[in-house]
Amino acid sequence: MDINRVIIIANTTKDIELKSTPSGASVANFSIASNRKYKAGDETKEEVSFFDCVVWGKLAELINTYVKKGDKVGIEGRLQQRRWENTEGKKLSKVEIVVENIQFLSNRGQSQASSENEGNNNSSSDNPFSEESIPF
Repeated sequence: MDINRVIIIANTTKDIELKSTPSGASVANFSIASNRKYKAGDETKEEVSFFDCVVWGKLAELINTYVKKGDKVGIEGRLQQRRWENTEGKKLSKVEIVVENIQFLSNRGQSQASSENEGNNNSSSDNPFSEESIPF
């Protein structure tokens, strides 16, 4: 039995690109950057890995609404390799993460609300859930 699961926490590198297929299905594409720090002797080094992501259906629409460039997200999904031929006949391939579940980890709504409402007692948030609707 093969296992193809990816779980990663990373930052988005650009805004979401939402499109529709000819049949009307929503598909979103975005990329993430994952940083890793490690020691090489006495020196701390950092490497960054970039990954392309694709998400389908209602989840694509939800991500398009709530995720922006620079947001931290937790992603669960699987790896998929796509193959195609370009106009010159060269065979190309790409490995991407097919997103099946996402957690919004940025506190973007609150930081925007606090900067927009300085000196104002009203607060707003991009969070679609009220405190009462969260069961924990």
